[in-house]
Amino acid sequence: MMKRILFLLTVALMALGRAGAQKVQVQALVQTLESPDGSVRVEVSTGERLTLSVYKGEEQILRDCALSLQVGSDAPGKALRLSGTKRTKIDDTVRPTVPLKSAEVPDKANQLTLAFKGGISLDVRAYDNGFAYRFAISKGKGQVEVMDEGLELCLPEPFLAHVSKTSGFKTSCESVYTHVMTDEYKAGDEMTYLPLLLESPKGTKVLLSESDVRDYPHMFLKPDDGNSFTAAFPKSPETWEPRGDRSWTITKERDCIALTDAQRTLPWRFAVIGTDKDIAENQMEVLLGGRCELDDTSWIRPGKVNWDWWNHWTVWDVDFESGINTETYKYIIDCASRFGIEYILLDEGWNKRVQDPFTTRDGLDLQAIIDYGRQKNVGIMLWLAWLTVEQHPDLIPHYAAMGIKGLKVDFMDHSDQWMVNFYERITRECAKHHLLIDYHGAFKPSGMEQRLPNLISYEGVRGLEYNSSCKPENSIWLPFIRNAVGPMDFTPGAMQNAQPEDHRGSGSLPMGSGTRAYQMALYVCFESGLQMLADSPTRYLREEECTRYIASVPTTWDETRVLAAKAGDYYAVAKRKGSKWYIGAITGDKPQDIDLPLDFLGKGGRLTSFRDGRNAHRIAVDYKREQQNVTPQTTLRIHLARNGGWCGVVE
Repeated sequence: MMKRILFLLTVALMALGRAGAQKVQVQALVQTLESPDGSVRVEVSTGERLTLSVYKGEEQILRDCALSLQVGSDAPGKALRLSGTKRTKIDDTVRPTVPLKSAEVPDKANQLTLAFKGGISLDVRAYDNGFAYRFAISKGKGQVEVMDEGLELCLPEPFLAHVSKTSGFKTSCESVYTHVMTDEYKAGDEMTYLPLLLESPKGTKVLLSESDVRDYPHMFLKPDDGNSFTAAFPKSPETWEPRGDRSWTITKERDCIALTDAQRTLPWRFAVIGTDKDIAENQMEVLLGGRCELDDTSWIRPGKVNWDWWNHWTVWDVDFESGINTETYKYIIDCASRFGIEYILLDEGWNKRVQDPFTTRDGLDLQAIIDYGRQKNVGIMLWLAWLTVEQHPDLIPHYAAMGIKGLKVDFMDHSDQWMVNFYERITRECAKHHLLIDYHGAFKPSGMEQRLPNLISYEGVRGLEYNSSCKPENSIWLPFIRNAVGPMDFTPGAMQNAQPEDHRGSGSLPMGSGTRAYQMALYVCFESGLQMLADSPTRYLREEECTRYIASVPTTWDETRVLAAKAGDYYAVAKRKGSKWYIGAITGDKPQDIDLPLDFLGKGGRLTSFRDGRNAHRIAVDYKREQQNVTPQTTLRIHLARNGGWCGVVE
């Protein structure tokens, strides 16, 4: 009898143990989300961990990537308990105020929303060319602290990563690209800022970035061992103090990455997946960035800018001494007016002290320059250090009243919550006074320019201002990485051209690496609502047929078609504005022969083109202008010299 009682007691205890274990363990549930055409599949697993895996066709792109969100007093890594699901079909059309690729952008996706206990939810979207996800919080009234947002980005095998490395969160995002296998990119190595391009062993490209970043820091990625990355965010600054005339020192940080509204969506994290062409044509940042919040956008005028800083205010064949003075800027305005350039920019040096935005240097009459520009239909823009703008908020209405058309604000070099909010505050204030704004020393585009389209461009790129260290072998990656997520102020247009090994440019007589045709083609290949002409007006006047062409290239487009693309090697694109098609092609440090079918033409027309000359591989200024009749049946066979280009217009 005693043995039987002991046996029954043992069975009962085992049953209780199993029941207790069942209470502790959370059953994993996997839900599948497919894109409209079924080519992209996302598998979301909920349980002890929230993970997602992504497939393009049968190829696995991401494997068991863990997502997490810690808000307020939530324990780090706290399991999210699923409370409900919802599926939605997205079928819309976005019409950007400043269309850099096309006037209409189809927005078609399938969305899965997962609601969790405790006021957290997750939206996941599957597009035919990629996927996106974002968290949302609903934590009552007031504000909450977002302590951390976790992402363990896990690859199923070694991929080739094309990254811009940084040693810390303070960065102008202008590093050259590094190309490294993920199994060699180890924990402890420098992290990377977004966007990031990955390449699978099968050649599939994956572009990673984010959009709709509001009142929140930008994401960085730290490499881990095992073909993976971990998200990292700068902490939210609480106090800071100026350092010098254009920088700051954070004196106290909060423990959280964001102190923000308790009811809100967080930024979208997205991946574009496909071919080189898919990456270059994508508009994911546009689709996810939000919609225009300005009631009146009729005053927003994209265009080109004659820029003074790169050419060091150097003009010649004149009867005055060139420099930062009224006579030089009137000369620059005359050049802009002759070629139909919309703006000129007065860069650093126009004011006597960087910290004083109201006192111009001797010999410069700003109001006279503004008035002269108005007579010539040329608007004036001003450079300012961000710290000056922050310390003198009254300068925006002051210069708007004088007739200034826009500001170039520089040297932010941070992407924490406070600085993200600085961008938005200043952009909104500029919008009130009908001023464009171009950010330099800046982070990447992340949706703000969609909501506030007077934010016309960003830098965040190793552009022509780097002189000899701005090489086509690095710039050829830009259509597939940096410029694939939004407008990019690269500042092209060198008329003194050299192969990289022959680059001997100086401040007053700068050079640009790459051929003449390459520099001209950048105006078609690169995208920015505000596109600079960086060289001396005197050079543009002497190279009139080249200048006429680049001045004619629009900065906004009705339609874009990538004709040929291989990241790191070549890029060829056709863009339509009205009835005209502009075509551009560039290469890196290897020559290329490319076929360009013109089947996109509605009918035949006259093609005027500029190609590398026979000796451009050595003498980079060598180019040839040609004309021919073309039809939709025409296929152009073009040759690009090393670091070369080709461009043309069909009309």
